[in-house]
Amino acid sequence: MIVVAGEALIDLVPHGPGALADLKPALGGGPYNTAVALGRLGSPTAFCSRTSHDAFGEALLDGLRRAGVDVSGVQRGPEPTTLAVATIDGDGSAAYSFYVDGTADRLFGIPAGLPAGTRAVSFGTCSLVLEPGASAYEELMRTAAAQGLFTALDPNIRAGLIPDADAYRARFKSWLPSVTLLKLSAEDAEWLGGTPREWLAAGPAAVVVTRGGDGLTVHTRDGAEYSVPGEKVEVVDTIGAGDTVNAALLHGLSAQDALSPEGLAALGRDGWRRLLRFAARAAAITCSRAGAEPPYAAELGEL
Repeated sequence: MIVVAGEALIDLVPHGPGALADLKPALGGGPYNTAVALGRLGSPTAFCSRTSHDAFGEALLDGLRRAGVDVSGVQRGPEPTTLAVATIDGDGSAAYSFYVDGTADRLFGIPAGLPAGTRAVSFGTCSLVLEPGASAYEELMRTAAAQGLFTALDPNIRAGLIPDADAYRARFKSWLPSVTLLKLSAEDAEWLGGTPREWLAAGPAAVVVTRGGDGLTVHTRDGAEYSVPGEKVEVVDTIGAGDTVNAALLHGLSAQDALSPEGLAALGRDGWRRLLRFAARAAAITCSRAGAEPPYAAELGEL
């Protein structure tokens, strides 16, 4: 079982020219997209979050159920669902404005425990920024790591939500001893101001950096570095592409019984390149569709 911990929200995505052109609601949130992608790939997955009782909250849970994700551990509340208004650039990349005051997901509380059979827990995005929920997710991360579980982190920086950049950078560094696999975009890496080697020295067994259409690179604790190119595709938008990479990496590692620091170390050159190519294919399919619509296992073929 892979548990994905973090926010679920509604993306308001423009369809057509102009900032307010035909905004349509889409199910989203980095962790939410990762959970859906894992479910579609066939990995046993559970979602750990807090959602609203409103219509958006019900739709979010329905989307998880359709993907085969276990939602029995999702907390509920009367507060509204977080909204994110997307702006799509000419190259398909997305920027967001968030409406988060008093919303349900940021009131997440530490769960009594994780589902039986949990092997890995994935964290990231807004849930590690917005208090008081951020501290609860942080404690869950540290607890999971202390229990010997595989932990994955995608900070997925949303700078507009971070009031004190230096404080967040320091907090990010404090998480690294509790992280097994760090995945982030080249833009995130630049914003954070560190290097993969610095982050590896602090704790993770591997760091995967995504470079959009240019592909993915992994840096490992033994000093190795392996890269694959991106898959060529006509990009509609990039919403959910990084989240799909998260899911593809976790799914592939699980399929190879490699959800451990030792498992990552044993992959070697061929194993890492095969896994990165799988993640690149999955992300390309997501980019070829409007909104966060990750692929199903049948669309990807074998790892």
